[in-house]
Amino acid sequence: MIGAVFGSVFVFAMVALAQAGEVLLQFVFLYPLFMSFLWMTGAVYFYYHWERRGVRATAPLAFADPPLVSILVPCFNETANVAATIAAAVSQTYPNYEVIAIDDGSSDTTAAVLDRLLGAYPHLRVVHLAANQGKAMALRMGALVARGEFLVCIDGDALLDADATSYLARLLIENTRVGAVTGNPRIRTRSTLLGRVQVGEFSSIIGLIKRAQRIYGSVFTVSGVIAAYRRSALHRCGYWSLDMVTEDIDVSWMLQADHWSIQYEPDALCWILMPETFAGLWKQRLRWAQGGAEVFMKQFSSMFVWNRRRMWGTLAEYCLSLAWAFAFAATFVLWAVGKFVSMPAGLNVPTIQPPAFWGLLLATTCLFQFAVALAIESRYEKDLPRLIFWVIWYPFFFWILTLTTSIAGFACAVVKLRGKRAVWVSPDRGVTSSARR
Repeated sequence: MIGAVFGSVFVFAMVALAQAGEVLLQFVFLYPLFMSFLWMTGAVYFYYHWERRGVRATAPLAFADPPLVSILVPCFNETANVAATIAAAVSQTYPNYEVIAIDDGSSDTTAAVLDRLLGAYPHLRVVHLAANQGKAMALRMGALVARGEFLVCIDGDALLDADATSYLARLLIENTRVGAVTGNPRIRTRSTLLGRVQVGEFSSIIGLIKRAQRIYGSVFTVSGVIAAYRRSALHRCGYWSLDMVTEDIDVSWMLQADHWSIQYEPDALCWILMPETFAGLWKQRLRWAQGGAEVFMKQFSSMFVWNRRRMWGTLAEYCLSLAWAFAFAATFVLWAVGKFVSMPAGLNVPTIQPPAFWGLLLATTCLFQFAVALAIESRYEKDLPRLIFWVIWYPFFFWILTLTTSIAGFACAVVKLRGKRAVWVSPDRGVTSSARR
């Protein structure tokens, strides 16, 4: 099956190359244009149908008989951040919750910090694992000892907004077919250009995509840094897979394949740390790309049945995005080779710049997308209009990053040994971590 997937992508690229370099170049620039309009349309509908003031409550609803919610905090080498994370987690306005911190065999003083916090927070419980077994296993252990039917999962360096649990729990309570709810991560590392670009990215790209995917029927992935799950839904699907690089993508596909709905709750805020170095950002995005490819290869053969038709849009979007990455790379290679040797007419790419009209249209569409995102997202961050300026650098930095990590991540997924436990290492936490709340 892996060979068939890789072969299909290769055949697609070869057919495109055989037709004309010009056609390939147009696909490279027109695909983002098409997806931008698709995301904006879905996001605007989501906003007017659910999110705007007067339709969506501006404060969490009161709960007459609130069920117990278990907040799971898997930790690995989080000495610098875990105390603030736990302090935010035990400050929820939701009236009935517990916090379970899982130390996944940390080699620093994370375990000692958590033990000290036990005396200060009656809501807190701590689980210690003897060795680093990966985030998926830590979450499994947390779910095993949790007393609540609803599980809110955050990272060990994330600051959960005080009302976040209430917003997440409300959607799970109101609809018994909701298997998971993904929250709204907000970047708090913004001292460098990379940090500021990511602020704009999460607002103008990722936020719009999640809203649009929710409207169109299926969500590619919950945000692993803040998501809530129905325990019974996880139990039916086998919980988080231990051999997946990105357990959040995998569990999202498994839940939806089992006919559970995934909702997006933009009012459930969580303040997170992101890489602010090129090396850290590359490692993070490579892991995301490899995780998506692993899930794609795992689920591909079982998706072409009628009762999983709601996932076809997500499957098509992933295939097109992967084809775009290979097409972009092929276009660049043809252009570069053409600088040194004479290329056949059908394969000649004289320039990698789009035609003037298409370039202007693409730039205008990007600016329009940023404006739409600003109008929707500004209610969550007061200084967003000032910071979103930096997102103009997104096409330059992140198109290159996306296509290179997509290709490299797909290759890593193809050669990865199946069944190998996915353990974690300490990622780049950014240059500074001042919270914006």
